[in-house]
Amino acid sequence: MKIVSLSGLLRANVGKKDASNLRRKGTVPCVLYGGKEQVHFYADERAFKNIIYTPEVCFVDLDINGKKAQAMVQEAQFHKVNDRLIHVDFLEIVEGKPVTIGIPVKLKGQAEGVKAGGRLILSHRLVKVKGPATKIPAFLELNVEPLTIGKSITFSDIKIDGCEVLGGANMAIVSVNVTRAVEETTTAAVTTDAAATATPAEGAAKTEAPKADAKAADAKKPDAKK
Repeated sequence: MKIVSLSGLLRANVGKKDASNLRRKGTVPCVLYGGKEQVHFYADERAFKNIIYTPEVCFVDLDINGKKAQAMVQEAQFHKVNDRLIHVDFLEIVEGKPVTIGIPVKLKGQAEGVKAGGRLILSHRLVKVKGPATKIPAFLELNVEPLTIGKSITFSDIKIDGCEVLGGANMAIVSVNVTRAVEETTTAAVTTDAAATATPAEGAAKTEAPKADAKAADAKKPDAKK
């Protein structure tokens, strides 16, 4: 897992007004917890480029007014309108203490079910994992190539050495679902097969019967010449 450094300064005040002032100056309010005490600080918004805007989880070496700590991003909050970063929660890494964090999912390959007309659905972009920080991977790579239509990869399929994967055992992380086009094609094929396997003898008997009856009726008619 990669390591990124971040320098910050302690906040003199804690509150909404102070946080708003910090954001106007181009800095981001942060909090570090999980250790002996919570530490409220702020850092330059530009410094989060390689921490937040990345598809992988990373370790962060923090330097807050000279106090050093290693942490992981637990949660990042963004503005609802302009999508700017407005707050970050850091979880301090303490030796011997497990951490719980969501790691991003990366998909590998093209599913067989997609080639057959199915649709690939990624239901969970993050998978929560609990374990020692040194055991947690930067991301979770899932090979979807073997997935056919109707098949999925569930939480119970994920194994990470030394870590516990949190989530419903039968809950799908990624799956290949049938599309309407595939359903219509399958229905049409079944209808065609059913028509092709119909017994022709029964149909023939129904059409031949009236001819036989007609001959019998003619035989019973009196001969007009006599």
